[in-house]
Amino acid sequence: MRYFFHIGYHGTNYCGWQKHPDSISVQQVLETSLTKLLKVPVFISGCGRTDAQVHASQFFFHADIIEWDFDLFFRLNKLLPDDIAIFDIIPMEGLPHARFDTIQRSYDYYIHTYKDPFLSGFSSFYAERNLDFNNMKSAVAILPKYSDYRAFCKMPDRIDHTICHVNSARLFIDKNGDRIRFNISANRFLSKMIRIIVGRLLEIGKGDMTVDGFEHYLADKVTPAIIIPAYPQGLYLSKVTYPYLDMPVRSTFSGMMNGGTDWVEL
Repeated sequence: MRYFFHIGYHGTNYCGWQKHPDSISVQQVLETSLTKLLKVPVFISGCGRTDAQVHASQFFFHADIIEWDFDLFFRLNKLLPDDIAIFDIIPMEGLPHARFDTIQRSYDYYIHTYKDPFLSGFSSFYAERNLDFNNMKSAVAILPKYSDYRAFCKMPDRIDHTICHVNSARLFIDKNGDRIRFNISANRFLSKMIRIIVGRLLEIGKGDMTVDGFEHYLADKVTPAIIIPAYPQGLYLSKVTYPYLDMPVRSTFSGMMNGGTDWVEL
């Protein structure tokens, strides 16, 4: 029978979601743990791929597994390391696909502009003062107007197409103006696309790029000669939606990152 697993993970210790031969991944840890508990090889398919050190406050994978006669939820959570958590195990009818059936994914990117040891690993530190938030907001507002994101893809020639339908893009700051949250939702994302966008937004905030220059990349589908993505630590896959499944985020920490700060949308 097919099951969807609703999970969250802190990605600092992993090379990303997808298995790699020479590094430890979230997928590898989960497959190893499920195989150990169920006594048969288990292979899983995730709802997407996150880069090394990127987090997920909501993530789904599916697995076709035999019935079990023990508390799999409890034992799997006990076996997994502290930075991976199982929130729900959901039996599904038919053969829905965790990756191909998604209709929307949302990401949050967090920045702090002052050194704070308690945000290290959870938010990206950029010691930038006096960022031009108005120009950054203007650039963010441009994103849903375009659908070809070739300019914000690290290696666009290696994929079939660079079309992404961005449903919303929003920028928030806290009341002190020294924490930033960028939120974006789309039907799909390209490799390092969000981190590249955030890197450009920071350039705009510092005055190193104009809003017109930012839009030029989108409009003309120009691939820049040099692309420097923002740090991975601040990026979270924060919401995954299916036509048949739309679950609230379970991670308390994710709620603290969003609701525990007095965010003001620009």
